[in-house]
Amino acid sequence: MGSKEEADQPTSPYDSSSPSQPLLFKPPLTEEPNQADQPESDPTQYLQISYNYGPRPFKDLPFLILFVLVVLCTFGFGIFCVFHKNPNYSNLSSYTYELNSTSCVKGSDFKGFYESRFDFYVLSSSGSGFLKSLIWTLVVTLILSVPICFLLLLLLKHYTKQIVYVSLPFFIVIPIFLNVYWFVACTLSSSCTDAFPLVYRILVFVFVFLIIGVIVWIFVANWRRIELTVKIIGVASDALSKNLGLFVVIPLLTLGLVAYYVPIVVFLVFARLNGKIVPKESNGEYTCAWKQDSWVPAYYTLAILAMLWSLTVMVEAQVYVIGGTIAQWYFTGEDSKPRRSIRSSLRNAFGPSSGTVCLSGLLICVVRIVRAAVDSARQEDVPGMLNLVLRPFPLVCWLESHFILSSIYAIVVCAILKGASNIGVYSYVVAVLAWALLIIVLGSFVNVLDNVIETVYICYAIDSDRGEVYRPEVHEVYALLPSSRNHRSSIDPAAPPA
Repeated sequence: MGSKEEADQPTSPYDSSSPSQPLLFKPPLTEEPNQADQPESDPTQYLQISYNYGPRPFKDLPFLILFVLVVLCTFGFGIFCVFHKNPNYSNLSSYTYELNSTSCVKGSDFKGFYESRFDFYVLSSSGSGFLKSLIWTLVVTLILSVPICFLLLLLLKHYTKQIVYVSLPFFIVIPIFLNVYWFVACTLSSSCTDAFPLVYRILVFVFVFLIIGVIVWIFVANWRRIELTVKIIGVASDALSKNLGLFVVIPLLTLGLVAYYVPIVVFLVFARLNGKIVPKESNGEYTCAWKQDSWVPAYYTLAILAMLWSLTVMVEAQVYVIGGTIAQWYFTGEDSKPRRSIRSSLRNAFGPSSGTVCLSGLLICVVRIVRAAVDSARQEDVPGMLNLVLRPFPLVCWLESHFILSSIYAIVVCAILKGASNIGVYSYVVAVLAWALLIIVLGSFVNVLDNVIETVYICYAIDSDRGEVYRPEVHEVYALLPSSRNHRSSIDPAAPPA
C-alpha cells in the first residue's frame, strides 16, 4: 500500500485518489505519445472581460474618416444643388415647343403659375384650423408622453407582475375581436362578399383562430418563463429608474438626428431642380419636359446612404450610451453612486469610440438592407392569399403592447376636438396622428428598457466570470436563466463542471 515501488510510479491524471494534484496539469514526459498531442488548457489565454473605467484608446479611425467624408460630400454637393438649381422648373407649364428652332421657348402667359399660388393660398387658408389643431395636439402629446413614460416606469418597477398579467389577455382578446370584426364586416358588405367567397372567408377565419390557439398554448407551456420575464423586467425598471437622465439624453440625440436630416431633405428637394427643359416626342407630338442632370440620381443614392448610415450610427450611439451608463451603475455597487456616468458615456461614444460606433452602424446598415432584400424575396415565394393573411400579424403583435393606452388617449383627444373645435371629420385624422405619435414614444421607451435588460445581463455575466457580486438582487433573478456554457475541459470531458 505504501511501498516504494508504488510511490515511484507516475500518478495518472484520471486517478481520483490523488487530491493534491490539480485537474489540469502538464503530464510527465513518460506518458504515451498520443497524450502529449492533446491541447493544454492555459487559463491565461482566455481573457476575462471587465469594465474599463479609464480613458479609451481611439479605434477604427478609418471608418470614422469614411463616415465624415460621406457626410461632407453629401452636404457639399447639396449646397451645390441649391446654388446650381434651374429657376425655370416652376415655369415648366409656360414653355412650348417651337418648330422653327426645334427647342422649347418660354411663353408670355404666366397665368397658370399665379393661379397655382392662389390655389395654394386658398387651400392654406381653409385648412388653417386643421393645421392649428394638429400642431397643438402633437405638441401636447409630446409633453404628456413624458409623465406617461415616467408613470409606466414607476408601475413596472413596483407592480410588474400585475401589469404583465393584466396585459397578457389582450394578446388573445384583441386578435379575436379583429378576427370576428372583419368576418362580420366582410359578410355584410356586398362588394367584399363578391370578391371574397364564403369558403375562403371561413378558412381564413378558422386559420386565425388556430394561430390564436397556438399563442394560448405558448403562454401555457412557457408560464415559468413568463414569471422569470416579469422578474427581469422589474430588475431592468429599477436600473432605469436609477438613471433617469437617459430619458433626457436619448430624446435629445433623436432630435439631433432629426435636425441633421432637415438640410439633407432640403438638398434632395433642390437636387430635383438641377436640370433643363428639353423637347420630348410622344406619339409623334413634341412637348416640353423636364430632364434632370445625369449626376442627380447618384446624389440621391449618396444622400440616402448617408441618411441610413447616420440613422444606424445614432442607434448604435444610443445603445453605447445606455450600456455605458447602466454598466457604471452596476459596477459601482450599492454603497456608492456613479458620478457623471452619462457624460462619460457620451464622451466615449462621440470621442475615442466614435470609429467603432461608425463601424457597427455600417455593419447594421448593410445587414438590414440585405435582410430586407431576403425577406422581400421570401415573401414573393409565399402564395398570395397566405401572404395577405400573414403580413399584418407582426404589426398587430407590435401594436398590442401599447394599443390600450394609446387608444384611450386617442379617444380622449377626439372627444376634446369634437367639443372644442369645428374641424369636423378632420378631428379623427388628428386623433389617429396623436395615437401614432404616442405609439412611437412608447415604442422608444420599450426599446430603451430592452437595451437596459441586455446590458444588465452582460454585466451579470462579467460579474459571474470574475466571481464577484456587485448587485445581489440582479444575481437572484438572472441566476434563474438557463445556462448553455461551454466548459473548457481538455482532460476529462465527462467530468462535472467545477
